[in-house]
Amino acid sequence: MAAPPAPGGLGVPIQATEAQGYLAALRQWVAQRRADLGEVDSAILRLSPGEQSAITTDLTVALTFWKAINDRLTLLETTFDGGRVGPKEAERLSTLVHGRLDSNTTEHLSLPASGSLSVSLPEACRLLDSLTRTLQARASLVPGAAESTQRITVLRAGAERVRDQLPLVPAGPERDTAAEQLARLDRRVADLVERARRGADVGGIIGPLEIDLAMLERDLIVAAAERANAAQDRAHTKQLVEELDARAEAIRALERQCLAAVTPAPHLAIPNVRALGPVPQGAKELGSYRQRLERVSRALDLAHETYAAALAERDEVVGLAGALGAMLDARLSAQRLDDDVRDDLTALRSRLDGVLTRKPMPTARARALAAAYQSYVEAVTRPTSRAGRAHP
Repeated sequence: MAAPPAPGGLGVPIQATEAQGYLAALRQWVAQRRADLGEVDSAILRLSPGEQSAITTDLTVALTFWKAINDRLTLLETTFDGGRVGPKEAERLSTLVHGRLDSNTTEHLSLPASGSLSVSLPEACRLLDSLTRTLQARASLVPGAAESTQRITVLRAGAERVRDQLPLVPAGPERDTAAEQLARLDRRVADLVERARRGADVGGIIGPLEIDLAMLERDLIVAAAERANAAQDRAHTKQLVEELDARAEAIRALERQCLAAVTPAPHLAIPNVRALGPVPQGAKELGSYRQRLERVSRALDLAHETYAAALAERDEVVGLAGALGAMLDARLSAQRLDDDVRDDLTALRSRLDGVLTRKPMPTARARALAAAYQSYVEAVTRPTSRAGRAHP
């Protein structure tokens, strides 16, 4: 029993009637696959310790995929809600079916030596079919019916699925290798069919052939998913380059504003994102490229914070001068100052205003004058306590 074909495609809403049939078939398939894996688990106990160790790892991977598929089925059934499917629900169903499966599981979907894997629900179902057939063959279980003719039919269907996947592999050594492997498997299947027609016992030949064909199909699905992940990573990286380049240009404008506004101004190197070159194609080169982008991002963060802080300090000094002027005016209305004090305040304020209007403004000098002006204002406007009266 193979996984049911998924309706629609990514971005194509799934209507209620399509969803109902698909969910019913998927529910039945999920139950069957869990029963199959349970049989494999029981059969492993009859194997030698060395064989158990080799199969247990793949069984764990298969169970991880089964759980992720079952979790997604639960979300699909919740969204379907007994057929109450509007336009929004139809779009969500499409996203849940054809979107990445690892978004609703805390476990990483992975295969031995492949690392974490992001696949859609249909891809995960095909992988689980392939893994289950491999495990059944390795555990000496007969998948489905016991007749050799039915197993041969399953083999030929698997070969056709592999043939359909070959055009999806980019032209080059990878596709040539897969085509050669498929050609050898085709010859083995043809020989198997011929032997079966002659009445030969093919039970010992089918198992290894099932394993090899399932592994090739699995490898092609994994490679396709990894290519999709790599393409997505490259697209995200290109977007990150554009964002960092825009940030760098804005920070250069901030730098020019800071150099014109204050002195001494900070001087930090603002990296040129484009100097890193185009986004690479290879996964390893892309990882190194992303690390360099992270260093560029940190350098831009530092430059942004530094230049913004210098301008903020200037604004703080200007604001302090304005507040002092308002405070002085308020207190002058409540008390009278000597002419000498007024002259001192006028002179201090004049020197402070002269520094504040300079371009660029000497920040340290302006802060010192503002502090002196503040101290003088507070000293001459502070209320004095009346002396105690003398006793007669």
